[in-house]
Amino acid sequence: MSRYSYSFVNSIEEIGADAWNACAGIKSPFTRYEFLHALEATGCTTAATGWQPHHAAVRLAETGALVAVVPVYLKTNSYGEYVFDWSWANAYQGNGLNYYPKLLTAVPFTPSVGSRILLRDLAQLKAVAQSLVPALQAEVRRLKASSYHLLFPNPAERAAFESSEMVERMGSQFHWHNRDYKTFDDFLATMTSRKRKSIRKEREATAAAGFEFRRTEGAAITPQQWADFSLFYHRTYLVRGQQGYLSQRFFERLGATMPEQLLLIEAVQATSEGDVCAAALFFKNDSQLFGRYWGSTSDQPLLHFETCYYQGQDYCIEHGLSSFDSGAQGEHKIQRGFEPKSTYSLHWLAHEGFAAAVANFVEQERPHIEGYIADAATLLPFRKD
Repeated sequence: MSRYSYSFVNSIEEIGADAWNACAGIKSPFTRYEFLHALEATGCTTAATGWQPHHAAVRLAETGALVAVVPVYLKTNSYGEYVFDWSWANAYQGNGLNYYPKLLTAVPFTPSVGSRILLRDLAQLKAVAQSLVPALQAEVRRLKASSYHLLFPNPAERAAFESSEMVERMGSQFHWHNRDYKTFDDFLATMTSRKRKSIRKEREATAAAGFEFRRTEGAAITPQQWADFSLFYHRTYLVRGQQGYLSQRFFERLGATMPEQLLLIEAVQATSEGDVCAAALFFKNDSQLFGRYWGSTSDQPLLHFETCYYQGQDYCIEHGLSSFDSGAQGEHKIQRGFEPKSTYSLHWLAHEGFAAAVANFVEQERPHIEGYIADAATLLPFRKD
Protein backbone atom coordinates (compact mmCIF):
# COMPACT_ATOMS: atom_id res chain seq x y z
CA MET A 1 0.00 0.00 0.00
CA SER A 2 1.35 3.42 -0.96
CA ARG A 3 2.38 5.75 1.82
CA TYR A 4 0.88 8.58 -0.27
CA SER A 5 -2.66 9.48 -1.25
CA TYR A 6 -3.56 11.50 -4.34
CA SER A 7 -6.44 13.86 -4.97
CA PHE A 8 -7.19 16.00 -8.01
CA VAL A 9 -8.67 19.51 -8.14
CA ASN A 10 -10.06 21.56 -11.02
CA SER A 11 -8.60 24.85 -9.84
CA ILE A 12 -5.35 25.77 -8.16
CA GLU A 13 -7.45 27.86 -5.77
CA GLU A 14 -8.64 24.62 -4.14
CA ILE A 15 -5.08 24.06 -2.95
CA GLY A 16 -4.39 27.71 -2.14
CA ALA A 17 -1.43 30.04 -2.51
CA ASP A 18 0.29 29.28 0.80
CA ALA A 19 0.03 25.50 0.45
CA TRP A 20 1.08 25.53 -3.22
CA ASN A 21 4.07 27.79 -2.70
CA ALA A 22 5.13 25.86 0.40
CA CYS A 23 5.81 23.03 -2.06
CA ALA A 24 6.76 24.94 -5.21
CA GLY A 25 8.66 27.86 -3.73
CA ILE A 26 8.88 31.08 -5.70
CA LYS A 27 12.36 30.84 -7.27
CA SER A 28 10.97 29.41 -10.48
CA PRO A 29 8.61 32.03 -11.93
CA PHE A 30 6.61 29.44 -13.87
CA THR A 31 5.59 26.96 -11.18
CA ARG A 32 4.76 29.40 -8.40
CA TYR A 33 1.11 29.87 -7.52
CA GLU A 34 0.91 33.42 -8.86
CA PHE A 35 1.85 32.44 -12.42
CA LEU A 36 -0.38 29.37 -12.69
CA HIS A 37 -3.29 31.10 -10.93
CA ALA A 38 -3.03 34.07 -13.31
CA LEU A 39 -3.45 31.68 -16.23
CA GLU A 40 -6.61 30.26 -14.69
CA ALA A 41 -8.09 33.50 -13.40
CA THR A 42 -7.78 35.26 -16.76
CA GLY A 43 -9.22 32.40 -18.82
CA CYS A 44 -6.00 31.27 -20.50
CA THR A 45 -6.14 27.74 -19.06
CA THR A 46 -9.71 26.48 -19.11
CA ALA A 47 -11.66 23.66 -20.70
CA ALA A 48 -12.50 26.06 -23.54
CA THR A 49 -8.81 26.59 -24.39
CA GLY A 50 -8.00 22.90 -24.08
CA TRP A 51 -6.15 23.36 -20.78
CA GLN A 52 -8.55 22.26 -18.03
CA PRO A 53 -6.68 22.37 -14.69
CA HIS A 54 -6.65 19.01 -12.92
CA HIS A 55 -3.82 19.48 -10.43
CA ALA A 56 -2.66 16.71 -8.12
CA ALA A 57 -2.18 17.08 -4.38
CA VAL A 58 0.05 14.44 -2.79
CA ARG A 59 -0.47 13.75 0.92
CA LEU A 60 0.83 11.34 3.49
CA ALA A 61 -1.80 8.63 3.65
CA GLU A 62 -1.46 8.31 7.43
CA THR A 63 -1.70 11.97 8.44
CA GLY A 64 -3.08 13.80 5.40
CA ALA A 65 -0.14 16.22 5.46
CA LEU A 66 0.55 17.81 2.06
CA VAL A 67 3.97 16.76 0.74
CA ALA A 68 3.80 17.74 -2.94
CA VAL A 69 1.71 19.34 -5.66
CA VAL A 70 1.84 18.57 -9.36
CA PRO A 71 0.49 20.85 -12.11
CA VAL A 72 -1.75 18.63 -14.23
CA TYR A 73 -4.07 19.54 -17.10
CA LEU A 74 -6.75 17.64 -18.95
CA LYS A 75 -5.85 18.48 -22.54
CA THR A 76 -8.18 18.38 -25.54
CA ASN A 77 -5.54 19.59 -28.01
CA SER A 78 -1.74 19.79 -28.21
CA TYR A 79 -1.37 23.55 -28.54
CA GLY A 80 1.07 25.42 -26.31
CA GLU A 81 3.09 22.36 -25.28
CA TYR A 82 6.22 22.56 -27.51
CA VAL A 83 6.66 18.78 -27.44
CA PHE A 84 4.92 17.90 -30.65
CA ASP A 85 2.68 14.83 -30.66
CA TRP A 86 0.24 15.74 -33.44
CA SER A 87 1.33 12.68 -35.42
CA TRP A 88 0.42 10.46 -32.48
CA ALA A 89 -3.03 12.07 -32.34
CA ASN A 90 -3.46 11.55 -36.10
CA ALA A 91 -2.49 7.89 -35.76
CA TYR A 92 -5.12 7.38 -33.08
CA GLN A 93 -7.74 9.09 -35.20
CA GLY A 94 -6.77 7.05 -38.24
CA ASN A 95 -7.45 3.90 -36.25
CA GLY A 96 -10.82 5.07 -34.95
CA LEU A 97 -9.52 5.93 -31.48
CA ASN A 98 -9.52 9.16 -29.46
CA TYR A 99 -6.17 10.64 -28.44
CA TYR A 100 -7.89 13.48 -26.59
CA PRO A 101 -8.42 14.01 -23.78
CA LYS A 102 -4.97 13.28 -22.37
CA LEU A 103 -3.44 14.18 -19.01
CA LEU A 104 -0.42 16.45 -19.05
CA THR A 105 2.03 17.79 -16.48
CA ALA A 106 3.60 20.94 -17.88
CA VAL A 107 3.75 24.69 -17.53
CA PRO A 108 1.28 25.98 -20.12
CA PHE A 109 2.81 27.80 -23.11
CA THR A 110 6.25 27.63 -21.45
CA PRO A 111 8.92 25.24 -22.80
CA SER A 112 11.32 25.70 -19.91
CA VAL A 113 13.07 22.90 -18.01
CA GLY A 114 12.31 22.86 -14.30
CA SER A 115 10.69 21.06 -11.41
CA ARG A 116 7.36 19.44 -12.18
CA ILE A 117 6.94 17.43 -8.97
CA LEU A 118 6.83 20.29 -6.49
CA LEU A 119 7.93 18.96 -3.11
CA ARG A 120 8.19 20.31 0.41
CA ASP A 121 11.12 17.93 0.94
CA LEU A 122 13.25 17.05 -2.11
CA ALA A 123 14.44 13.89 -0.35
CA GLN A 124 11.02 12.38 -1.08
CA LEU A 125 11.31 12.84 -4.85
CA LYS A 126 12.02 9.22 -5.77
CA ALA A 127 9.29 7.82 -3.52
CA VAL A 128 6.70 10.31 -4.76
CA ALA A 129 7.66 9.76 -8.40
CA GLN A 130 7.32 5.98 -8.06
CA SER A 131 3.83 6.33 -6.62
CA LEU A 132 2.81 9.11 -9.00
CA VAL A 133 2.85 6.95 -12.13
CA PRO A 134 0.24 4.41 -10.98
CA ALA A 135 -1.87 7.23 -9.51
CA LEU A 136 -1.88 9.06 -12.84
CA GLN A 137 -2.48 5.84 -14.77
CA ALA A 138 -5.56 5.20 -12.63
CA GLU A 139 -6.75 8.76 -13.24
CA VAL A 140 -6.24 8.36 -17.01
CA ARG A 141 -8.47 5.31 -16.96
CA ARG A 142 -11.07 6.95 -14.73
CA LEU A 143 -11.32 9.93 -17.08
CA LYS A 144 -11.22 7.71 -20.18
CA ALA A 145 -8.18 9.66 -21.35
CA SER A 146 -5.57 8.19 -23.69
CA SER A 147 -2.31 8.92 -21.91
CA TYR A 148 -0.19 10.85 -19.43
CA HIS A 149 2.70 13.12 -20.37
CA LEU A 150 5.29 15.04 -18.33
CA LEU A 151 7.16 17.78 -20.17
CA PHE A 152 10.54 19.41 -19.53
CA PRO A 153 11.39 17.75 -16.18
CA ASN A 154 14.68 18.58 -14.49
CA PRO A 155 17.52 16.01 -14.36
CA ALA A 156 16.64 14.78 -10.87
CA GLU A 157 13.08 14.05 -11.95
CA ARG A 158 14.26 12.22 -15.07
CA ALA A 159 16.36 9.99 -12.84
CA ALA A 160 13.48 9.42 -10.42
CA PHE A 161 11.21 8.18 -13.23
CA GLU A 162 13.90 6.06 -14.89
CA SER A 163 12.53 2.74 -13.65
CA SER A 164 8.89 3.63 -14.36
CA GLU A 165 6.78 2.69 -17.39
CA MET A 166 7.19 6.19 -18.78
CA VAL A 167 8.93 6.41 -22.17
CA GLU A 168 11.53 9.16 -22.47
CA ARG A 169 11.65 11.42 -25.54
CA MET A 170 14.53 13.76 -26.34
CA GLY A 171 14.27 17.29 -27.72
CA SER A 172 16.58 20.27 -28.01
CA GLN A 173 16.83 23.97 -27.23
CA PHE A 174 19.47 26.70 -27.30
CA HIS A 175 20.65 28.45 -24.13
CA TRP A 176 23.24 31.15 -23.55
CA HIS A 177 25.78 30.91 -20.73
CA ASN A 178 27.42 33.85 -19.02
CA ARG A 179 31.00 32.81 -18.36
CA ASP A 180 31.77 35.64 -15.97
CA TYR A 181 31.75 38.26 -18.71
CA LYS A 182 32.17 41.82 -17.48
CA THR A 183 30.96 43.44 -20.70
CA PHE A 184 29.32 42.41 -23.96
CA ASP A 185 32.69 42.93 -25.64
CA ASP A 186 34.15 40.28 -23.32
CA PHE A 187 31.56 37.88 -24.70
CA LEU A 188 32.34 38.87 -28.29
CA ALA A 189 36.04 38.35 -27.62
CA THR A 190 35.39 34.61 -27.29
CA MET A 191 34.18 34.47 -30.91
CA THR A 192 35.97 34.16 -34.21
CA SER A 193 36.74 37.47 -35.88
CA ARG A 194 34.13 37.01 -38.60
CA LYS A 195 31.30 36.20 -36.19
CA ARG A 196 32.29 39.00 -33.84
CA LYS A 197 32.16 41.51 -36.70
CA SER A 198 28.79 40.15 -37.85
CA ILE A 199 27.14 40.73 -34.46
CA ARG A 200 28.64 44.21 -34.17
CA LYS A 201 27.28 45.06 -37.62
CA GLU A 202 23.82 43.85 -36.64
CA ARG A 203 23.76 45.94 -33.48
CA GLU A 204 25.13 48.98 -35.31
CA ALA A 205 22.49 48.61 -38.04
CA THR A 206 19.70 48.56 -35.45
CA ALA A 207 21.08 51.66 -33.79
CA ALA A 208 21.51 53.39 -37.17
CA ALA A 209 17.84 52.67 -37.93
CA GLY A 210 16.98 54.90 -34.99
CA PHE A 211 16.11 52.35 -32.33
CA GLU A 212 16.87 52.79 -28.67
CA PHE A 213 16.01 50.34 -25.90
CA ARG A 214 14.27 50.91 -22.61
CA ARG A 215 14.22 48.46 -19.71
CA THR A 216 11.45 48.49 -17.14
CA GLU A 217 11.45 46.21 -14.12
CA GLY A 218 8.10 44.64 -13.28
CA ALA A 219 6.86 46.93 -10.52
CA ALA A 220 7.42 49.99 -12.70
CA ILE A 221 5.60 48.70 -15.80
CA THR A 222 2.65 51.02 -16.44
CA PRO A 223 -0.83 50.11 -17.70
CA GLN A 224 0.02 51.77 -21.02
CA GLN A 225 3.14 49.65 -21.36
CA TRP A 226 1.13 46.49 -20.72
CA ALA A 227 -1.43 47.59 -23.32
CA ASP A 228 1.31 48.28 -25.88
CA PHE A 229 3.04 44.99 -25.19
CA SER A 230 -0.18 42.99 -25.48
CA LEU A 231 -0.94 44.70 -28.81
CA PHE A 232 2.52 43.81 -30.17
CA TYR A 233 2.28 40.23 -28.90
CA HIS A 234 -1.10 39.57 -30.52
CA ARG A 235 -0.16 41.32 -33.76
CA THR A 236 2.86 39.07 -34.15
CA TYR A 237 0.67 35.97 -33.81
CA LEU A 238 -1.93 37.37 -36.25
CA VAL A 239 0.75 37.94 -38.89
CA ARG A 240 1.28 34.15 -38.78
CA GLY A 241 -2.46 33.53 -39.00
CA GLN A 242 -2.74 32.51 -35.36
CA GLN A 243 -4.13 33.90 -32.13
CA GLY A 244 -1.97 34.56 -29.12
CA TYR A 245 -2.49 32.25 -26.18
CA LEU A 246 -2.27 34.95 -23.51
CA SER A 247 -4.39 37.99 -22.74
CA GLN A 248 -3.58 41.51 -21.64
CA ARG A 249 -5.32 40.72 -18.34
CA PHE A 250 -2.87 37.86 -17.80
CA PHE A 251 0.15 40.10 -18.30
CA GLU A 252 -1.31 42.79 -16.05
CA ARG A 253 -2.03 40.24 -13.34
CA LEU A 254 1.57 39.05 -13.38
CA GLY A 255 2.66 42.65 -13.01
CA ALA A 256 0.50 42.96 -9.90
CA THR A 257 1.32 39.63 -8.25
CA MET A 258 4.94 38.74 -9.13
CA PRO A 259 6.59 41.94 -10.42
CA GLU A 260 10.00 41.11 -8.97
CA GLN A 261 10.45 38.40 -11.62
CA LEU A 262 9.49 40.47 -14.66
CA LEU A 263 11.54 42.57 -17.06
CA LEU A 264 10.12 44.43 -20.08
CA ILE A 265 12.50 45.60 -22.81
CA GLU A 266 11.00 48.00 -25.34
CA ALA A 267 12.34 49.19 -28.67
CA VAL A 268 11.79 52.93 -29.02
CA GLN A 269 11.86 54.65 -32.41
CA ALA A 270 13.87 57.73 -31.52
CA THR A 271 13.16 59.43 -34.86
CA SER A 272 9.39 59.36 -34.33
CA GLU A 273 9.04 61.14 -30.99
CA GLY A 274 9.80 58.05 -28.95
CA ASP A 275 7.13 55.72 -30.27
CA VAL A 276 7.44 52.18 -28.93
CA CYS A 277 7.32 49.70 -31.80
CA ALA A 278 8.44 46.40 -30.25
CA ALA A 279 8.84 44.77 -26.86
CA ALA A 280 9.96 41.55 -25.20
CA LEU A 281 8.84 40.29 -21.81
CA PHE A 282 11.41 38.36 -19.79
CA PHE A 283 11.19 36.44 -16.53
CA LYS A 284 14.07 36.07 -14.10
CA ASN A 285 15.29 34.71 -10.81
CA ASP A 286 18.57 35.18 -9.00
CA SER A 287 20.56 33.15 -11.52
CA GLN A 288 18.63 32.88 -14.80
CA LEU A 289 16.89 34.99 -17.40
CA PHE A 290 13.99 33.52 -19.38
CA GLY A 291 13.02 35.11 -22.69
CA ARG A 292 9.38 34.33 -23.35
CA TYR A 293 7.06 36.72 -25.20
CA TRP A 294 7.72 39.19 -28.00
CA GLY A 295 5.83 41.39 -30.40
CA SER A 296 6.43 44.19 -32.86
CA THR A 297 4.78 46.61 -35.26
CA SER A 298 8.04 47.12 -37.14
CA ASP A 299 9.34 45.06 -40.03
CA GLN A 300 12.96 46.04 -39.32
CA PRO A 301 14.66 42.67 -39.87
CA LEU A 302 17.24 42.81 -37.06
CA LEU A 303 14.97 44.23 -34.36
CA HIS A 304 13.97 40.81 -33.01
CA PHE A 305 17.59 39.75 -32.52
CA GLU A 306 18.46 42.93 -30.64
CA THR A 307 15.36 43.07 -28.45
CA CYS A 308 15.11 39.38 -27.59
CA TYR A 309 18.74 38.22 -27.58
CA TYR A 310 21.41 40.91 -27.38
CA GLN A 311 19.52 43.01 -24.86
CA GLY A 312 18.96 39.89 -22.75
CA GLN A 313 22.63 38.98 -22.90
CA ASP A 314 23.51 42.55 -21.87
CA TYR A 315 21.15 42.27 -18.91
CA CYS A 316 22.62 38.94 -17.77
CA ILE A 317 26.15 40.34 -17.91
CA GLU A 318 25.23 43.50 -16.03
CA HIS A 319 23.30 41.64 -13.31
CA GLY A 320 25.52 38.57 -12.96
CA LEU A 321 22.93 36.05 -14.17
CA SER A 322 24.54 32.79 -15.20
CA SER A 323 22.28 31.62 -18.02
CA PHE A 324 19.66 32.77 -20.49
CA ASP A 325 16.88 30.41 -21.60
CA SER A 326 15.52 32.00 -24.76
CA GLY A 327 12.68 29.56 -25.45
CA ALA A 328 12.01 26.84 -27.98
CA GLN A 329 13.70 26.15 -31.32
CA GLY A 330 15.66 28.66 -33.37
CA GLU A 331 18.83 27.69 -35.24
CA HIS A 332 19.42 31.41 -35.78
CA LYS A 333 20.43 31.57 -32.11
CA ILE A 334 23.55 29.49 -32.70
CA GLN A 335 25.47 32.29 -34.42
CA ARG A 336 24.56 34.56 -31.50
CA GLY A 337 26.23 32.35 -28.94
CA PHE A 338 23.31 30.21 -27.79
CA GLU A 339 24.47 26.63 -27.27
CA PRO A 340 22.43 23.50 -28.04
CA LYS A 341 21.24 21.39 -25.14
CA SER A 342 19.02 18.38 -24.77
CA THR A 343 15.55 18.50 -23.25
CA TYR A 344 13.29 15.63 -22.31
CA SER A 345 9.69 14.59 -21.90
CA LEU A 346 8.10 11.45 -20.43
CA HIS A 347 5.08 9.61 -21.84
CA TRP A 348 2.73 6.78 -20.90
CA LEU A 349 -0.03 5.59 -23.25
CA ALA A 350 -2.82 3.35 -22.00
CA HIS A 351 -3.27 1.51 -25.31
CA GLU A 352 -0.63 -1.23 -25.35
CA GLY A 353 -0.27 -1.29 -29.14
CA PHE A 354 0.23 2.46 -29.42
CA ALA A 355 2.49 2.46 -26.35
CA ALA A 356 4.80 0.01 -28.12
CA ALA A 357 4.66 2.06 -31.34
CA VAL A 358 5.54 5.29 -29.51
CA ALA A 359 8.38 3.59 -27.64
CA ASN A 360 9.76 2.43 -30.99
CA PHE A 361 9.29 5.89 -32.50
CA VAL A 362 11.19 7.75 -29.78
CA GLU A 363 13.95 5.14 -29.88
CA GLN A 364 14.41 5.71 -33.61
CA GLU A 365 14.04 9.48 -33.25
CA ARG A 366 16.67 9.86 -30.55
CA PRO A 367 19.82 9.34 -32.69
CA HIS A 368 18.56 12.05 -35.05
CA ILE A 369 18.12 14.50 -32.15
CA GLU A 370 21.54 13.61 -30.77
CA GLY A 371 23.04 14.13 -34.22
CA TYR A 372 21.26 17.47 -34.61
CA ILE A 373 22.64 18.69 -31.27
CA ALA A 374 26.15 17.52 -32.17
CA ASP A 375 25.97 19.18 -35.60
CA ALA A 376 24.64 22.42 -34.08
CA ALA A 377 27.55 22.50 -31.64
CA THR A 378 29.99 22.50 -34.56
CA LEU A 379 28.40 25.72 -35.85
CA LEU A 380 28.93 27.72 -32.67
CA PRO A 381 30.81 30.97 -33.32
CA PHE A 382 33.44 30.58 -30.60
CA ARG A 383 37.18 30.43 -31.17
CA LYS A 384 38.65 26.95 -30.89
CA ASP A 385 41.21 28.05 -28.30
